[in-house]
Amino acid sequence: MTPSIANSPALLRRLLDAAIAAAQPAQQLARHLPPLPPTVAAGKGRVLVLGAGKASAAMAAALEQAWPQAPLGGLVVTRYGHAVPCQRIEIVQAAHPVPDAAGQAAAQRMLALAHSAGAQDLVVCLFSGGGSALLPLALPGLTLADKQALNQALLRSGASIQEMNCVRRHLSAIKGGRLALACSPAPVLNLLISDVPGDEPADIASGPSVPDASSCAQALEILQRYHIAVPEAARQLLQSGAGESIAPGDARLPAITTRLLATPQQALQAAAAAARQAGLHAYILGDALEGQAAELARALAGMACYAQRHAPQPTLPWQRPCVLLSGGETTVTLAASNSPTARGGRNAHFLLALALALRGAPGIHALAADTDGVDGSEAIAGACIGPDTLARARQQGLGAQQALDGHDAHSFFEALGDAIVTGPTRTNVNDFRAILIL
Repeated sequence: MTPSIANSPALLRRLLDAAIAAAQPAQQLARHLPPLPPTVAAGKGRVLVLGAGKASAAMAAALEQAWPQAPLGGLVVTRYGHAVPCQRIEIVQAAHPVPDAAGQAAAQRMLALAHSAGAQDLVVCLFSGGGSALLPLALPGLTLADKQALNQALLRSGASIQEMNCVRRHLSAIKGGRLALACSPAPVLNLLISDVPGDEPADIASGPSVPDASSCAQALEILQRYHIAVPEAARQLLQSGAGESIAPGDARLPAITTRLLATPQQALQAAAAAARQAGLHAYILGDALEGQAAELARALAGMACYAQRHAPQPTLPWQRPCVLLSGGETTVTLAASNSPTARGGRNAHFLLALALALRGAPGIHALAADTDGVDGSEAIAGACIGPDTLARARQQGLGAQQALDGHDAHSFFEALGDAIVTGPTRTNVNDFRAILIL
């Protein structure tokens, strides 16, 4: 059955739901678990669980279910509102994206627990997106206020997630492999959910439990390139090299095994399968599309309009009706003049820019959302648009370009009734974008 214009928003929402379901820890974790180590199975050792991120509590619950008889214990920190009840693993909640004292205290406790691990134990590390802000344990000389100011400046700068995490690793007492080093001599099993383009473990939660090949010099260059004011203590740490992270091949590291439970590509493949079941051709454009949100929107609008006008043709890669799927993490650069009351996130910003670029093109609908359920800093996952979005906005006196320029896309889509609220999904495989072309 060919999808109709009337059911397009519901269809796009089903694709988002399929992507989120494919990344649930309960669906993925058990098949990645090895047998319990002989020392633990014989009762001579324990399983120490450490973790952080928006999906980490759900990962802990899945681990308890998968290893019901194992001597599990430990500490996991997640974002406020993302907790899941666990019986043997302590769950703590802290702030994201700007860290708070609860996260700092949890990071201090986590590092102390890592130091308690012995050779007969197994340390299982559960990390997902959001872990960087949830473990704000600074190197000596830096304060929590310093970390908060740097984090806010990085978020406003337009820096990529890889660049932000490079800086974070070199100013942290727990990230950049330092937690793994603290676990030695106990072996470390990393179970990760990727929210970063490229799925590089060192960029997931800024890599507390994996080594890091980047340098202090690179972190300092990033701060200089984005004109970010740096506390003097941070500058000294970076310039002196005292903030160097734990490099690959460091002989002090324990044995480390790393497994990815869920990735953006897996989520896109699940959405593509759901689209085909609905009678659509599905095309995955990529799982790591980055850059300024508005620029990517204009590029994808051009592709969508081309497909809408010219497909199907034997020489074109697309057939209609189809959906163009993509993932990755865009950036939005905020000027100092932007209103502090503006409400927006990179997905809503992308979608508003897409609507403006499409200019009401017939037969094109789209959805963009963060798979963790939080686009920006609010409990709004994203939004939907259709050919009538701009016309309906004009009827209500809403200025689409004004909202885009003011980074107030959430207010715009809420007023239209087109915002998407999923609640905490307890997973995080980055942004999800779907453009439906009928």
